[in-house]
Amino acid sequence: MTRPPEPPTGVPDAATVMAKAPAENFTVASRLLPRASREHLLAIYGFARLVDDVGDEHGLDVADRAAALDWLDAELERAATGTARHPVFVRLAPTLRDRRLPLDPFRRLIAANRQDQVVGRYATYDDLLAYCALSANPIGELVLRVFDAATPDRLALSDQVCGALQVVEHLQDVGEDLDRGRIYLPLEDLDRFACTEADLAAPTASNRVRALVRYEAARARDHLTAGPQLAATLRGRMRIAVAGYVAGGLAALDAIDAVDGDVLGVECSPRPRRVAVQLASVLTTAAKTRGRA
Repeated sequence: MTRPPEPPTGVPDAATVMAKAPAENFTVASRLLPRASREHLLAIYGFARLVDDVGDEHGLDVADRAAALDWLDAELERAATGTARHPVFVRLAPTLRDRRLPLDPFRRLIAANRQDQVVGRYATYDDLLAYCALSANPIGELVLRVFDAATPDRLALSDQVCGALQVVEHLQDVGEDLDRGRIYLPLEDLDRFACTEADLAAPTASNRVRALVRYEAARARDHLTAGPQLAATLRGRMRIAVAGYVAGGLAALDAIDAVDGDVLGVECSPRPRRVAVQLASVLTTAAKTRGRA
């Protein structure tokens, strides 16, 4: 049997990848789930984090990052047959097998990072959401598939939630994304609020940038109303975990609101107390929604 090729330059080891997990909303909310389910979700998280890290690797040029993404694509195929070499994929292999997960959502996450190598601007909000369909929506689909809960109605609600969570993350990371040559605020909205790229590179947000951020934050908050609807269709710890993902996004929006949209001058991380408040609110709304069904 041919030995799988070594990871190319720029592919981090598993310890580096998973070291970021404790700070992530996805993995924090997953703590609410049974151990076996949590292990499956951590395996999925590890894959998604690894792919993003490769796509964002500063020390590589575009061609090198593209080659590393090609290797990840091939390693995913090897994981499906139990022949992967990288520890992140070795950990993923039992999840693929035990939960009978399709490879397409994983491939879309790789495709999002391929797109990041050649696309750094999005003309319209719809264009941005189309990118989120690659970069974020597959995560929600995989979570639902882990629990055998991926019905068409749930997937539609999950797509709204995941797209919104991705937009929230982009609002938190405007300066960091710009350093990578990317702007995930729709160009039509920059024009609407008379914002320039120079405005986004400033150490603090101008009134124009704050207005733009508030506008995008309000849209994301509106999309997150799908969260309680999705949670209402689920039971037990799964409902609480999904509510936790939504609560983390809402708490991040609360943090952005608290600084009046100055995402350039302040790190807008969700406060644990606000996450708890939002979790209670999401679960209460979900219960009411289920009661009306």
